[in-house]
Amino acid sequence: MLNKLKNIFGGQKELPLTLTVEQEQTILREGTEQQRIQLAERRDARPEVLYYLAEDESVSVRRNIAKNTSTPIQADEILKSDSDEEVRAELARKIGRLVPGLKEEEQKSLRDKSIAVLEDLASDQLPKIRAMVSQEIKDAENVPKQLITRLARDIEDVVCGPILQYSPLLNDDDLREIIAAGISSKALESIANRVVVSEEVSQEIATTLDVPAVSALLTNRNAQIREDTLDQIISQAATVEDLHRPLALRPQLSVRAMKRIAGFVASALVHAMMEQSELSEDQAEELLDKVRERLASEKPGDDDEEKYAQTALDYYERSMLDDKFVLEQISQNRRELLIQCLAVMADMTVDAVRQVIHSKSGRAVTALCWKAGLTMRTAYEMQTRFALVPTAQLLHAKHGTKYPIKDDELEWHLSYFLDQS
Repeated sequence: MLNKLKNIFGGQKELPLTLTVEQEQTILREGTEQQRIQLAERRDARPEVLYYLAEDESVSVRRNIAKNTSTPIQADEILKSDSDEEVRAELARKIGRLVPGLKEEEQKSLRDKSIAVLEDLASDQLPKIRAMVSQEIKDAENVPKQLITRLARDIEDVVCGPILQYSPLLNDDDLREIIAAGISSKALESIANRVVVSEEVSQEIATTLDVPAVSALLTNRNAQIREDTLDQIISQAATVEDLHRPLALRPQLSVRAMKRIAGFVASALVHAMMEQSELSEDQAEELLDKVRERLASEKPGDDDEEKYAQTALDYYERSMLDDKFVLEQISQNRRELLIQCLAVMADMTVDAVRQVIHSKSGRAVTALCWKAGLTMRTAYEMQTRFALVPTAQLLHAKHGTKYPIKDDELEWHLSYFLDQS
């Protein structure tokens, strides 16, 4: 038997570029598993050969049949119930790519049967198989609406997610109905990340109070959010820190909305919010005053102050207090810890440091940073993102990196605060 096969193929491991009918039949009857695997992946194999191999005992053969775009639909109908999940997964990938490209007026029988196979795979007991179908047809327009609807309502996020985020066949009514029925946080996020989210759908998402989904909605520049919906989100966000950044960085905020947001987010976020908006100088200063008043009133309790003071000393003794550390504290809004650390670095009292930070003086804040041994780059970040110095009072670097005024003048700007403490 083996000698016969060797004679047919000249002892080659790979099958010839072309096969005769006799050679195909010989492989089916007497070929090795490797030869059947190679035959199963060939696009030029006769349909009846591929159909025969759909029930081969080798899983590897059946997987190649499932992948092969030349496999007849009759074989696919067999493979959709295959016991091996990888066979079904390969079939789902192939059929999912095939169906959207089939025109309704062309090969109606093939299209109908292919859709039937796809629908069966979309109901597979394994989420992996259903997810494969979902991923392949997520942005298709030429597939049955009922198939999309079924996948969109799947309880597994990996299945419904791609459809909810990308499918053009889901309209606002569909999305609102799906949200109203109750879905997971991940599924809500998928809807919030759609290319276009209408005002009505945005309202439904906001009403769920789901933080990750609302955060995704705020981050989505194409999401349309009404003013009353945004007001609702702002009211919720005051005590939810995860919403602070996406809310502050939401494009095209009204001045009224920015004032409300400035009442609770970190100073660095207020600065970032102002940078991307077109505020007049008076509006910007009014916003900054609101934040300064809030920050000035947020003094920690004695226990917290003592804890931060001890931490600052510990960091100083371990040589951790440098520009990188300061910039990280600004970014993370660790205000009290940074104030305590600056006091240690500059050898000043904590009260004196607080006065400098709240002074609105770019020169005073810059002098504090100089005293603490920080670079002018860090001093500028301290002015803008931490102390919220008015634009007119900002002190800029000389030649890009150097302090713009002399040491004795810097010392003089600190003297007032040192005398007061």
